[in-house]
Amino acid sequence: MRIAITGANGQLGRALQATLARAIRAVGGEKLRDAEVIPLDLPQWDITNPHHTTQLAALRPQLVIHCAAMTDVDGCARNPEQAFRVNAFGTQNVALACQRAGAAMVYISTNEVFDGSSERPYLEFDKTNPINPYGESKLAGETIAARLVHHLYVVRISWLFAPNGNNFVSKILARADQYGTLQVVTDEVANPTYAPDVAEAIWRLITTEHYGTYHLVNEGYCSRYEYAIEILKQAGQAHVPVQPITRDQFKRASRPPTFAPLRNTVGAALGIYLRPWQEALRDYFQQQR
Repeated sequence: MRIAITGANGQLGRALQATLARAIRAVGGEKLRDAEVIPLDLPQWDITNPHHTTQLAALRPQLVIHCAAMTDVDGCARNPEQAFRVNAFGTQNVALACQRAGAAMVYISTNEVFDGSSERPYLEFDKTNPINPYGESKLAGETIAARLVHHLYVVRISWLFAPNGNNFVSKILARADQYGTLQVVTDEVANPTYAPDVAEAIWRLITTEHYGTYHLVNEGYCSRYEYAIEILKQAGQAHVPVQPITRDQFKRASRPPTFAPLRNTVGAALGIYLRPWQEALRDYFQQQR
């Protein structure tokens, strides 16, 4: 089985490479005897270059896990055209390569395809309604992939973090060290999600060949403020003062949804669960040591 990973150098891409390597060694057998993981990323491989995606089709993968994206939410707000060029047109290129190769596809999406007006966590089949260019461009990618790829998994994630990555956890710790005090918003709520856990869940999902839309996030949700408090606690820096503020007091280019946690119902029906985010955060700090 030949598995290509776009965005292979990102947080999830690196976690997937590690997970798939372990799975191939552990499972073995006829199905995975000739298994190969093909990592693809910038600058050598660009999803917005149609020639490069033609090369992807020529590799004849059986599965493409499409992680590559413009994930800088504020950057997407400042440059929506670039967001759509990467997240929509880039996805179109990858989907066409899958179509030509007869490959299945995993499209990594986001909780920001929802508007945040729900009073409960979003289910997989709730109506989407993005309110910023990042969410709009990622939803466009979902739509394009669904039109072009017959065997498709759409995997929505939220607030991704991983060891040695640029994420909310690393930023909170860096700012705590730099300033000695923090201000964090209370009115943005979602699921902190650990990249190695998502990678393991994706591996389990693709072995089912049960195509569809999934919310693969760690169990539970919190505000950015609550998340920061837990980060500092587990990092041994609970003494750092954290002032709760609202989004109106924190100016940024994008406007993320206020309440957009996801609920894993479809994956759970297949027996795919992710542990509570607090446990995953403990594992993060163990890996950092």
